[in-house]
Formats: sequence, structure tokens, C-alpha cells
Amino acid sequence: MRESVDSLIERIREALGAEWLPELYRKKVRSQRTRSYLLDIRGAEREPEILHTLLGIEVKVGRRRFACPDLATARYIRIFARLGCREFAVPYDISKISRIADELETSWQRTLLVAAEVSSRRPPRSAMLIGRKLVSVMREEIESIGAGEPMPAFDTRTRQRKK
Repeated sequence: MRESVDSLIERIREALGAEWLPELYRKKVRSQRTRSYLLDIRGAEREPEILHTLLGIEVKVGRRRFACPDLATARYIRIFARLGCREFAVPYDISKISRIADELETSWQRTLLVAAEVSSRRPPRSAMLIGRKLVSVMREEIESIGAGEPMPAFDTRTRQRKK
């Protein structure tokens, strides 16, 4: 008897363990001070591009282009564009984005490898269905975790001169 798509997705999730992309997002990104980022796209894009233009770095998703302050942020945004996430959190501290982008990209590549291994004995159409469902499950989990506030709260007290 063949396994259902949902059970195969669960096997992929278990194989990845702590490296499951939504879990990394929850622990590494949402656990710190973040700001929300709105990516105005329609759905998951198979291969969003990072472009180096005269005006700086951009992420091209379909026909849309999004300006990025640096390459690390562009790599970070590209991960969520692949999943079709419209709104997600970006670490406020830019020095942490590169490391987190590395971890998320590694998780994405491992997910693709495990998914290919799990669906290797299935017909190509079925393997494609598993891939789509996998992206959909990850997108839904990231949406349920949330993007947070548009700007982080700065609750630290500062010394002010007394009048």
C-alpha cells in the first residue's frame, strides 16, 4: 500500500527535525526583535532571482522587483519568496541576517534532498504533488507563527535630563 501525501510530508518533517524551516523561523527569527516585511507576490515562485543592478541589490520574483539594502537581506527574502510567503519577519539587527539566511538556505536545500529521497519511487507527477504540498505546509506554518509588528518595540528606558 502506498503512503499518503500527508504521511510523506510528516516523514520529511521528522527527518529534518530541528532543521525544519518553519521551526528555524520560530526559534531563530521570531525569538528576537524583528520587523514585519510585506512581499507583494501572488504565490510560490520556483526560482526567485537576486539581481545586482546599478541602483543596488534587488530580488526579482516573477515580474516584480524588490529593493534590498544588502545581499544578506536579499538572500533572506528569496527564501520566503520561494515558499510564497507574503508577510514574514526580518531580524531588526542586520548583523544577524546573514547567519540566519545561511541556516534557512541550508534547511531549504536539505528539505529538497529529503523530499527527493522520500518521493524517489513515486511517479514524477506524484513527486511534484508532494513538492507542492510540502511548500504549502511550510508556508502555512510560517503564516501561523506570524510576522510580528511592522516596527519592533523599544521598551528600554533612557536617561533624560530633568527639567
